[in-house]
Amino acid sequence: MTSTGGRRTARRIATGFGVVAAGGLIVPSGVAYAEPTQEEVESRLDDLQEEADGIVQKYNQAKEDYDAAKEKADDLKEQVGDEKERYEGLRDDVADFASAAYQGSDLDSPSTVINVDDPEDLLAQSADVGYLSDNQKEMLDDFGDSSERLFRLKDEADAALEEAKDKKEEIEKKKDEVEEKIDEQETLLAEFPSADPADGGDDTAGGSYTGSASGDARAALDYAYAQLGKPYIYGAAGPEGFDCSGLVMRSWGAAGVSLPRTTYGQAEAGHRVTRDQLQPGDIMFFYGDLGHDGLYVGNGQMLHAPRTGKNVEVVSLSGYWGGQFQFGVRP
Repeated sequence: MTSTGGRRTARRIATGFGVVAAGGLIVPSGVAYAEPTQEEVESRLDDLQEEADGIVQKYNQAKEDYDAAKEKADDLKEQVGDEKERYEGLRDDVADFASAAYQGSDLDSPSTVINVDDPEDLLAQSADVGYLSDNQKEMLDDFGDSSERLFRLKDEADAALEEAKDKKEEIEKKKDEVEEKIDEQETLLAEFPSADPADGGDDTAGGSYTGSASGDARAALDYAYAQLGKPYIYGAAGPEGFDCSGLVMRSWGAAGVSLPRTTYGQAEAGHRVTRDQLQPGDIMFFYGDLGHDGLYVGNGQMLHAPRTGKNVEVVSLSGYWGGQFQFGVRP
């Protein structure tokens, strides 16, 4: 959430405002707590936004890891299918050999030797049997190896997908917890008549960039401005809604520039610039953990997807966001 000039960049207040009820706070019987001021509630919302932005990037990374694990599992499933066919084919070959050995005669037995008229024929048959034994042994070995590979591939696919699923569900739970806290604080903030939750953001549905950028930067900003007013959605990269890094990725993607999905990856995807070097189209990064980013549009302003409950907007860098700025990147 964008702060007014009255907010402080360096701020940490005690957590646990409690559940909002009848315009106040529910506290244990006999314990008196002073109700938080508007500035304290707004400060708490700023803290929660920073926490939420960090979590959403972890969520994006977990989702990427899950998708990669799913792709790998699908590939392994296909390999397992191929291996199963090989397994069944070898099993049939071994069964045929076993049947032939059971029904055939023993060429080393006296009766076999007596019934052979030509010693050369005996030698030839003995050589054939020797080859057959080696071939059968090789197929039996292949049979065992194929069986082992089959189960190993299945275990690998299941383990990789399950691990990625657990991580994704864990971060989704954290995301829900932060969103609930944000809802509580916004409800509390609404108790103050002078509060402005939107904080002057431009929530107009769609817009046009009219600045001085050209080339790829202009193409990126043209796309970004067209998304004004669309909702912030965790893990989304359009077209119905965006999170911060999803909007940046799609905007520069419209200019033909491929960027990573997360803020962490995007922070390494170009030439770093300081605040006084910023040009329209540059990506701006915020917070010490680089959990949030947006696009510089010129005139000390940024276009970004802020957080749950808000829409893609243009905001000033003169207040809260200016204090959280880390560096810029020019793709």
